Amino acid sequence: MKIIGLLSDTHGYLDPEIIDFFSDTDEIWHAGDIGSEYVLEQLELLKPVRAVYGNIDDQKIRLRTKEHLIFKTEGIKVWITHIGGYPGKYDPKVKPDIFNDPPKLFISGHSHILKVMNDKTLGLLHINPGAAGNKGIHKVITAVKFEIGEGKISNLLVFEKNRKNSGNMIGW
Repeated sequence: MKIIGLLSDTHGYLDPEIIDFFSDTDEIWHAGDIGSEYVLEQLELLKPVRAVYGNIDDQKIRLRTKEHLIFKTEGIKVWITHIGGYPGKYDPKVKPDIFNDPPKLFISGHSHILKVMNDKTLGLLHINPGAAGNKGIHKVITAVKFEIGEGKISNLLVFEKNRKNSGNMIGW
């Protein structure tokens, strides 16, 4: 079993309370729009990091990351990308592949909207961790962490923080 910290859309900002939220994780996954090498380096100092680049990321970040990460961990096939859509509205760039060989866990960012949704048609869980940065349309900074093991995803916790207040945790 592993505990995964998941965030997206940091846009060059890493909130100290998210660092605390991720203190007990085994890995950190970033679903793109990292925004600066500094953010990536700070995450790498905490835990092993798996990250994809987003549409705002420069060449330096793109050289260190990929557009899509597809891998298997703890008995679960995972696909992380920045622009992927969500069940019922997958992005046209991922739609053929997701239907031909669906992962059990599909992660994307980009929308700045926290979503955790089951896709019953494909038998997968979709997570968009929302936006962890302080730039964009969102009013709440969000991130998630969850356990992954023995082919299951469980104990998902949501970090949320009003961009002007302190953070809260919500468990599902």
